[in-house]
Amino acid sequence: MASSGIELQTRIETPEGFISESSSPSHAESPLSLSSTPPETDDDEFKLPSLSNLIIVIGGNIVHQLSAFIIVSSVSLYSIHLGGDETFSGLVLGIPQVCSGLILLPLAALDGGRYRMPMFLSYGWLILGSILYSLAYPASVLYLILLGRMATGVGYTAFMYSKRYCSDPRIVGVRQRTMLAAWLVVGQGVGLTAGPFLGGLLYNVGFGNEVFNGYTSPGWVMAMTYFALTVGSVYLFRDVPALPAARSTTSILRRFVRREKRKMPSSSVTPLGQQPSEQPSPDVRNPSFANLTWNQRGVLLTMSWFSMTNFFILASWEANIPIFTQHLFNYSPYNAGNFIALGGLVAFPVLFLNVLFSKRFQDRTTLAFGSSFGLAGLVLMLVLVAIDKVSKPLYFLCWCLVATGFNIATTCTLSLLSKQLPLEWNPWCSMVIQYAVYIGRVTGSVWGGAGLKVGETKWVGLQIALVGIGSVMYSHLWKDLKAKMG
Repeated sequence: MASSGIELQTRIETPEGFISESSSPSHAESPLSLSSTPPETDDDEFKLPSLSNLIIVIGGNIVHQLSAFIIVSSVSLYSIHLGGDETFSGLVLGIPQVCSGLILLPLAALDGGRYRMPMFLSYGWLILGSILYSLAYPASVLYLILLGRMATGVGYTAFMYSKRYCSDPRIVGVRQRTMLAAWLVVGQGVGLTAGPFLGGLLYNVGFGNEVFNGYTSPGWVMAMTYFALTVGSVYLFRDVPALPAARSTTSILRRFVRREKRKMPSSSVTPLGQQPSEQPSPDVRNPSFANLTWNQRGVLLTMSWFSMTNFFILASWEANIPIFTQHLFNYSPYNAGNFIALGGLVAFPVLFLNVLFSKRFQDRTTLAFGSSFGLAGLVLMLVLVAIDKVSKPLYFLCWCLVATGFNIATTCTLSLLSKQLPLEWNPWCSMVIQYAVYIGRVTGSVWGGAGLKVGETKWVGLQIALVGIGSVMYSHLWKDLKAKMG
């Protein structure tokens, strides 16, 4: 085992979290290993959760992404078949994020800083929502599609917990967070590739009966998948320990922050631009925005803006492609699903390379590269629409640039915030970023569904404007976005 360069990791359970120890004399680090550890086994900057936990969290994220993308290719025709229209299909794609946003704050207040309860709660709602989505066809009730997606949205709170788990300072070191965030983005790539393809394939096969057919089969498949994931999580996932006095995420972190500040140099937890003596005492229960420096506030707002913008653009294209390709190229849902999936397939190798090289580039560089790459696709699309020369190859090139660039840009928003802001802000950072994602996905899905009605020029122009505003923000704060790599 020592020759492989991958260390086995054991973990000691304490009242304040997990402590990692190495059981191998080898200290070589493999970029492909989710459980690799550095030579200094007591260095908290490199600590990681157990491999089985990471498999459940990252694997579960892939399943959630599949659930979000598998209906993209057929939901428009499903809605029209039951009496809806393209805008309604965009609402169906966007409504889960609204419901998830409404339930997220109450759930975070009750989770005790742990993950098992919200995990299984989300699985239950996702199974229910998938079943309701499939029952809309035999029941001939259009709004049962919407109700099913609303239930699914409650389950999508799992997205925030995946992000929070991969940046939780109790179990993930500061130099591992971007790497884990990159794995989550790889999950986005898998969902973007496999979801529309599988949905289009199921529609194309059809199955020809009222219960299990091209419209309803995605729901049934996801319900069975979530049942299997629930069983696997029961046996494989080990939660972080609860503190006896803890009632919420913030109360758990209160003791952790005190311990970290005794161990770490003051500069590592001191807000940017302040001397250690000027740092306010942390209030983990209610970390104040007023206690942040102006630079930190700018970083928080910039990362939130880019989280919203990235997912607004991705959701808008995912909702618009089936409608636009049917109008322009007479594509079926199967063809549209393959089109979306091929774009994800082109993006996937780049996203995987992003995992391997995440420790060699700063988060701000990754953000700049990804947003610029995606912006090139938007500008090219605007030019093609303006001169009325949209062809299949060029439209596909635009989609590949957009899918690759803005997926890469999503890698670093939360990881950068977790490195820049004080430790007591970590649970709130994950929540702020997730709400930004919700806003982007909801508005982006509706905007994508309405693309033909408002005109493709205006549709692309708004996306370019959002990226432009974000570019001004991070250009102004470029020096303040510097953080540890990894």
